[in-house]
Amino acid sequence: MENNKLTGKNVLITAGAQGIGEAITRHFIASGANVAIHYFSSADTANQLIEYATAKGQKAVAISGDLTKESDANAMVGKAVEALGSLDILINNAGSLVARKMLSEIDAAFWYKVMDINLTSMMFVTRAATPFLVKNENSSIVNLASLAGRKGGHPGSLAYSASKGAILTFTRALSAELGPQGTRVNAVAPGLILGTSFHNTHTTKESADATIAGIPIQRAGNADDVARAVLYLASEYDGFITGATLDINGGVYNM
Repeated sequence: MENNKLTGKNVLITAGAQGIGEAITRHFIASGANVAIHYFSSADTANQLIEYATAKGQKAVAISGDLTKESDANAMVGKAVEALGSLDILINNAGSLVARKMLSEIDAAFWYKVMDINLTSMMFVTRAATPFLVKNENSSIVNLASLAGRKGGHPGSLAYSASKGAILTFTRALSAELGPQGTRVNAVAPGLILGTSFHNTHTTKESADATIAGIPIQRAGNADDVARAVLYLASEYDGFITGATLDINGGVYNM
């Protein structure tokens, strides 16, 4: 998809080398953007993405880090700005279900871990990136929420769903706070997206088939379905869309 609004823009994508994050990164590179790719464990894919970007004559850097650690999050943003020169767009994609646990099985350590991975890390990265985004007349943040944050998720995803629901509110609150400085903040809430490690790990084929049966357009989503929406929200510099969450679920949630 050609999106000339993104040519030469500097983009930071957290967890940008796996699953939905990888698709988002590829779409930004295809659209002419310079990319800083944060990764936690997917070094090989990150390096492939860098080769793709540099072959097109664009800047690219891969940065590893544990974003639940404040120091890692700050250092990661610093390295991204150092490599790219400035920052126009932040994509907060890092997150994980971790494991399925019912309320009776959730201990404090598990609860904190899920909240740290999905929510606290997003706050750390956004806080570190905002001073650089502010320097532009127009800048953009897109947060990855989830259909689970709308509906509550499947059994065993209480902590995950609660953290993703919080991202919906985080997005609205941040859009009000950053609006006056020219930064728009939006989110996407993907439903069943197959072909990613998330569902390969946490969703059985039976569960996926049952979910697909209830999707009005009768198919699961894929990572590119999400990436196209993220690029659209990120690139609407002169647009009027902020504080919004775009649902990408084939019509499952229609309130």
